[in-house]
Amino acid sequence: MAKQRIDHDRLFKELLSTFFEDFLLLFFPDVYEHIDVHHLSFLSEELFTDVTAGEKHRVDLLVETKVKGEDGLVIVHVEHQSYKQRTFPERMFLYFSRLFQKHRRRILPIAIFSYDERHDEPSSLMIQFPFLMVLDFRFLTVELHKLPWREYIRRDNPVAAALLSKMGYNESEKVEVKKEFLRMLVRLELDEAKQRLLFGFFETYLWLSEAEEIQLRNEVSQMETKEAKQVMELIISYEQRGIEKGIQQGVKQGIKQGMKKGIEQGRQKGIEEGKIDIAKKMLAKGYDVDTIHELTGLPAEKIEQLKK
Repeated sequence: MAKQRIDHDRLFKELLSTFFEDFLLLFFPDVYEHIDVHHLSFLSEELFTDVTAGEKHRVDLLVETKVKGEDGLVIVHVEHQSYKQRTFPERMFLYFSRLFQKHRRRILPIAIFSYDERHDEPSSLMIQFPFLMVLDFRFLTVELHKLPWREYIRRDNPVAAALLSKMGYNESEKVEVKKEFLRMLVRLELDEAKQRLLFGFFETYLWLSEAEEIQLRNEVSQMETKEAKQVMELIISYEQRGIEKGIQQGVKQGIKQGMKKGIEQGRQKGIEEGKIDIAKKMLAKGYDVDTIHELTGLPAEKIEQLKK
């Protein structure tokens, strides 16, 4: 089966448009201090055609705002880049010049690099002669893979939580990164829609194997009791949503072969065994039967049997 293509630009646009103030505060606090966050409006997408290359490019995110104490409007242009492109600074300048031509306002350009390679990404474009500097165009940058993820886990910032999945962690740290993401999600106390957005973004880029998910649960069970309960609620809640989504997709497809039914039965058995394993660990940590029933969905009678 072909691997589903990830629409990176859409994911980043959804994240940053929902949490734009948090994005500025996290990465560009000086900009945040000068921008009037009470005057923010998102402009429609701009589609530019590269005549020489015959390609069409869509500007990722345009935000109209004001600088504190000033009357004129400014535009913040945020561009996400998920792959290495040698001519990227030129593209940023072309966007800048065409946006300026259309809006005739000051424009603050920002680039976010999310690919996994580690190298120094340019943040300027210069055109000069030995006798004259014709152009010195600069833009702000965020290179996610260079960021040390542990420095962001105490920020209580929704953008930081989601972008942990794209920061510079090692393969052996994946379980710990997800655990810290879940702890951040609990502390943020967001509404369900925003929580779902962050969870979906994170899991798109950081996915755990079955063995790693078991390790995650084991580590969560060792946490302080109240926090462990809240994190476990998140895990089980999103597991159940995933199961329901899978069932709905199966119904829509008509469950084409009888073999799929056998696979689903095996999967359900695995889920049941996983719930039993979680219940045993919770019993060992002193959770009462009602709480375990609420979090796992197991019948109270079954949990009572596990105590014996």
